[in-house]
Amino acid sequence: MTDVLLPGDPPIRLKLRRSARARRYALRVPATGGDAVLTVPGRAALEEGLQFAQSRRDWLLRQIHKQPDILYAVPGASIPIEGHPVEIVSGTGRSPRLFESKLHVPGPAQRIPAKVAGFLKTLARAQLADACDSYAQKLGRDYTRLDLRDTHGRWGSCSSNGRLMFSWRLIMAPKAVRNYVVAHEVAHLAHMNHGPKFWATVEQLYPGYTAQRLWLRQQGATLHRYRFTAPEHEGPNLDHRHNSD
Repeated sequence: MTDVLLPGDPPIRLKLRRSARARRYALRVPATGGDAVLTVPGRAALEEGLQFAQSRRDWLLRQIHKQPDILYAVPGASIPIEGHPVEIVSGTGRSPRLFESKLHVPGPAQRIPAKVAGFLKTLARAQLADACDSYAQKLGRDYTRLDLRDTHGRWGSCSSNGRLMFSWRLIMAPKAVRNYVVAHEVAHLAHMNHGPKFWATVEQLYPGYTAQRLWLRQQGATLHRYRFTAPEHEGPNLDHRHNSD
C-alpha cells in the first residue's frame, strides 16, 4: 500500500490499496487505529477514488476528533510498559536502560524515538517467548516460530503450521492482557477455530480471561497512539475506530 494525501484543510493521509477483486471504491478504518484505507478497483482511476473519499470527508474528520491525541516517544513523554507509565529521559551509555519508572535513552534527540521502539521490541520478544514456551508446554503442543509485527488489525495469530505472530505493542499493555493474547494464540495450536473446545482450552490455559479480553476491546486502540518517529517526520494522520459503511 502507498500513502496518498486527500486535499483540504487539513489534508488527510490515506493508505491506497488496489485490488483486482474489488468491484467498487471502499473506505475502511482499522478498528485498532491507523490510517484510513482507500480501496480502488484494479483498473479504476485514482482520481475517482479520491473524489469518493472526499465525499466522506466530514465523516473522516469526525473520526479524527474522536481519537486520542498522538503521543511521540520523545524525552519528557510518558509511555506505558506492561501497563505502567514510564517517562522517557535522555541518558548516557550505548543502550536504553529502564530504572525507577524512567527509560534512559542515549543519543541525539532525533534518534530517541527509534531507540525506544527498539527497546520495546527487544523486551516484547523476550516476554512473549517466555509466555509462549510456558503455555505451549502446559498445552503439550509445540509452536514452530515466533514473529513480531506492528499490526493494526489483530494482536496475534497462529498459522496452521504452528507459527505464532504477535504485535510488539503488547509490551505496553498490562502483563495480564499480554498473557491472555498469548494463551489465545497458543490454544489455536490445538483448535484452529473459535468453537466451544477452543474457548475451553483458553480457559484452561488462562482462567478468567474475560476481563483481559474486554480491556483489549476497550483500551487496545490506545496502544496505537504512540509514535516512534520524530514528530517532524510525520504527515497528517488518521487514527480511527469505525468503518464508513
